[in-house]
Amino acid sequence: MGQTLFEKVWRKHAVRELPDGSTQLLVGTHLLHEVTSPQAFGMLRALKLGVKYPSRTYATVDHIIPTDDRSEPYKSATAYEMLTEIRKNCKENGITFFDVNTGAQGVIHIVMPEQGLIHPGMTVACGDSHTATHGAFGAIAFGIGTSQVRNVLATQTLSFKKLKVRRVNVNGKLAEGVYPKDVALHIIRKLGVNGGIGYAYEFGGQVFDDMSMEGRMTVCNMAIEGGARIGYINPDEKTFAYLKGRPYAPKGEEFEKAVEYWKSIASDPDCKYDDVVDFDGSEIKPTVTWGVNPAQAVFIDETIPNPDSIADESQRKDAIDALAYMKLNAGDKIAGTKIDVAFIGSCTNGRLSDFEEAAKFLKGKKVASGVKALAVPGSQIVDKLAREKGLDKIFTDAGFEWRQAGCSMCLAMNPDKLVGDQLCASTSNRNFKGRQGSPGRQFRPCGGPVAHGGRGREEILFLRHVCRPDGLHGRQQRRRAL
Repeated sequence: MGQTLFEKVWRKHAVRELPDGSTQLLVGTHLLHEVTSPQAFGMLRALKLGVKYPSRTYATVDHIIPTDDRSEPYKSATAYEMLTEIRKNCKENGITFFDVNTGAQGVIHIVMPEQGLIHPGMTVACGDSHTATHGAFGAIAFGIGTSQVRNVLATQTLSFKKLKVRRVNVNGKLAEGVYPKDVALHIIRKLGVNGGIGYAYEFGGQVFDDMSMEGRMTVCNMAIEGGARIGYINPDEKTFAYLKGRPYAPKGEEFEKAVEYWKSIASDPDCKYDDVVDFDGSEIKPTVTWGVNPAQAVFIDETIPNPDSIADESQRKDAIDALAYMKLNAGDKIAGTKIDVAFIGSCTNGRLSDFEEAAKFLKGKKVASGVKALAVPGSQIVDKLAREKGLDKIFTDAGFEWRQAGCSMCLAMNPDKLVGDQLCASTSNRNFKGRQGSPGRQFRPCGGPVAHGGRGREEILFLRHVCRPDGLHGRQQRRRAL
């Protein structure tokens, strides 16, 4: 019988079975940022251990870095200390670091694919839950905790319990105005935030075949929001074309050899999945989160649900709590909800194609009075390419602030935070309470360039709804987790 991509990659990287039933797994590529790495390096020093294979680890700075004033030292002593610490740790251990002076710094899940560091058939680990992003390349990629970061630095391995594999098919054609984020939110809405626990999600079907690599990264990024530890897509010609010519991708004959191997990694036609679910892509509409988890979502033409209509008692209680927190009313239309802040960026929607799409709706329009709008490129390379295309001017002419690369308002770890009870429309991936600051609220628009927010409330609205001449505004809430 054939094997899934997950099974093939797992077997190639399994070192040995451990007494507790888990597997000691070789980590092919290890990614670091400034938040979860300092403690790990400190533990290494305490144990008098070094980094086993520094050439397999790559780092950047993204979570704490300011996106406006980069003058050093930063206004935040803590942020500057964290930057200084990762610089020191990378230099002492011979780790490649994409610093702010390299022209390649940015959000870790955007920078590493840009550099061609993620290949089909890899295992990829990073101290960040949204490492699932890299599954778009046919890699098995997952987030880890700080002690596991230490273990990977010291041994290039970690203990991992094998997952089941669920095939998630989305067939048909997406309607105009429906984007990869909408697809991801729809899957989460239907399967639930805990539906993927114990699973790796293999995304497939015509919708994913047609999707760009940047769109595939968006969907895999959101797999963790549906409870799945891993989300991946089988590599194809789009994957190979994306990687060709990138700095760390194989060159010449080696690239051709790599492609043959990458093709062999794909799931076999006769493989068996632990579960299969099917969705009709033509039924998906632009989606917005109205509550405080990604499953609390509605189509843009729907109303906010009445908790009394929810059969499950736990979900009904969660909905009541979410409405109170978001200060929304059951039965109200989600479209037209007034927002205070709009944010475009993050590892979910901070790529060039996101800004290109948003720019289409911004031409000739202005951000509504009283709304603060931020456009934050996911990397210095995205920033450079966007400027070359004149996208920054389109945004600033419309009333956006065009910032420097970083995580920005995706999480409240840098100066870009919600204030008081502000509501934000955000393109980021997580709408937990306090995510963007306390107690701010956040909306996550699933489609298009704007996604979810924080504190307060988190909902997602389309960027075009933030800037429409008819005065339609959007809201976002605050969020908390990494």
